[in-house]
Amino acid sequence: MAAITASLSGFPEWLPAGRVVENHVLDTLRREFELHGFASIETRAVEPLKELLRKGETSKEVYLLSRLADLGAEGGEGGTDPNRLGLHFDLTVPFARYVVENAGHLHFPFRRYQIQKVWRGERPQDGRFREFTQADIDVVGDGTLAFHHEVEIPLVMAAALTKLGIGEFAIHVNNRKAAQGAYESLGIRDVEGALRAIDKLAKIGPAGVQAELEALGDVNPAAAQAAIELAGITGTEGISAAARAVVEKAGGVVSELMEQGLAELEELLAAASERAPGVVVADLSVARGLDYYTGSVYETFLVGHESLGSICSGGRYDSLASDGKRTYPGVGMSIGVSRLVSRMLSADLASASRQVPSAVLVAVTDEAERAASDAVAVELRKRAIPCEVSPSAAKFGKQIRHADRRGIPFVWFPGTGEVKDIRSGEQVAADPRTWEPPAQDWWPTVVANG
Repeated sequence: MAAITASLSGFPEWLPAGRVVENHVLDTLRREFELHGFASIETRAVEPLKELLRKGETSKEVYLLSRLADLGAEGGEGGTDPNRLGLHFDLTVPFARYVVENAGHLHFPFRRYQIQKVWRGERPQDGRFREFTQADIDVVGDGTLAFHHEVEIPLVMAAALTKLGIGEFAIHVNNRKAAQGAYESLGIRDVEGALRAIDKLAKIGPAGVQAELEALGDVNPAAAQAAIELAGITGTEGISAAARAVVEKAGGVVSELMEQGLAELEELLAAASERAPGVVVADLSVARGLDYYTGSVYETFLVGHESLGSICSGGRYDSLASDGKRTYPGVGMSIGVSRLVSRMLSADLASASRQVPSAVLVAVTDEAERAASDAVAVELRKRAIPCEVSPSAAKFGKQIRHADRRGIPFVWFPGTGEVKDIRSGEQVAADPRTWEPPAQDWWPTVVANG
């Protein structure tokens, strides 16, 4: 037998109880997405390298796919041939291809959800993995896409996260039109550079951002200070007035683009205040997806666990994909399922009622009578009651301890025709053709802690 190798960092493997929690998250997301009319799709794990690099990721983060026989050959391990295949690092790139290739079979606006593994070769750290599960929802249009979908998407995510029972969370929203319009109103021509600088506020502080903004060359100190003040505007009311005041104080003239973005932001906040009060807040520092987001942008944080970073993000993009004749705009959000589950487990935000699916352990009186225990299990399974037969005909006390260690709530004794709730000690006569456990014990459940 080969020697067992050490674990690899960045590739999470949960213990059985942790897997119960992860499955709870995945099942909850699926139900909530489908409740809102999103259809499930799955795409292949690999894409041509040239397609993966279009989103601005570096080749150092993409895992390349190679046959063992090709290692060392030209274009082999470490090669940068654009026709090589790589593992997808998110679900947006493969989804864009999927839309173009299947546009003739899809009905627009197309509502899709997708839950799959992705791979990214970055340095593993708390909440960041090399292999992880993402859950995406998107609404994609053909040529046009109504703004109300930008309102809908974060509210669907809010509903899903609420169902998970993970505690308080906040969805921070901004609007790319408002940000770009504000910077242009301040005379800042390099909007992308300004947004990149603002995105570093938490890392390098206002003084560092001020220096980076002024280093762009076309940003005077007053405009730089105004940009930093804009990034500090948060809340659910008075956002537009506060943003206008900052621009005008710096000598700028509020542009039409800025007004349009602020109006859309206010509309989103108004809808959220009705359907998810206190959950969605404006945050003019959100500046993600600089090269492709064109409207609303979203970042989601667990209250009290902000150091984990965003667990769910996304936004509006006017050119998800194009076939040269048609353009497909969309809006979507992505949940880092592995990141969320890792914090749920490490911070004890949720726990499983038991680590195995079995609700019943059928005891074995002696090995000669194992067939009788198997017969009881067959009857229980006919009615979808998860159960297992004891691995040995040990003393009943030992079999009960075996069930207790695994969290199995009931032990069945075929010889007496009785079943025991080992938590309360209650033991009653039962018929395997009619008996059933209480609803809460039928399958493992996940309980929010605190």
